[in-house]
Amino acid sequence: MVDGLLHLPLFIASGLLLNLTPGVDMALVLRCAASQGLRAGAAAALGVCAGCGVHVAAGALGLSALLAGSAAAFDALRWVGAAYLVWLGVGLLRAQSRARAGTGTGPTPADGERAAAPLGRLLLQGFLTNVLNPKVALFFLAFVPQFIAADAPHKPLAFAALGAVFIVDSLAVLLALAWAAAALRRRLGDGPALRRLGAWLNRGVGALFIALGLKLALDARH
Repeated sequence: MVDGLLHLPLFIASGLLLNLTPGVDMALVLRCAASQGLRAGAAAALGVCAGCGVHVAAGALGLSALLAGSAAAFDALRWVGAAYLVWLGVGLLRAQSRARAGTGTGPTPADGERAAAPLGRLLLQGFLTNVLNPKVALFFLAFVPQFIAADAPHKPLAFAALGAVFIVDSLAVLLALAWAAAALRRRLGDGPALRRLGAWLNRGVGALFIALGLKLALDARH
């Protein structure tokens, strides 16, 4: 056990609750699992957690503090992250429009199989949606130190240990959500109900990504 950790059970419980808060990471995992199954949702979840790992490493090394103190660096990452979210959202909306234009009623099961994104691409999407969000870096910088004693002998190691616990929390929650979405997909089968769900997910998640990207771009830095 790393010395200097405070209230670890409270940290774990808080992490689980925070990971249940809806956001772009959750939306991406649900959309991938509902449209392509559990493996796709798990790939997106692993990508999200890999992005969290970068933020944890940056926080432990003090890089997140530099980001928080530099308006130029923060704004640059904020604009890149916002542009990526809008690009993803527009891509989902355009894919749905193309599917409807091609069939008139949405994609058939065979179309869905041909259009399935490779797992590596989904993992990368999960990674980029998380790692390009500067607010995640600031979250770790604000949240994790509250559970580290002021006299901890190795604060970077304590920060990294708590970050690893939070990532395990995140992975557990996201995999559970991916399993639930994939189970719903199996229950619906390959009929019109699944195609309607996929169409609404594409529209809803695409619009959400665009909205969150614009919000990230327009938010004033505090």
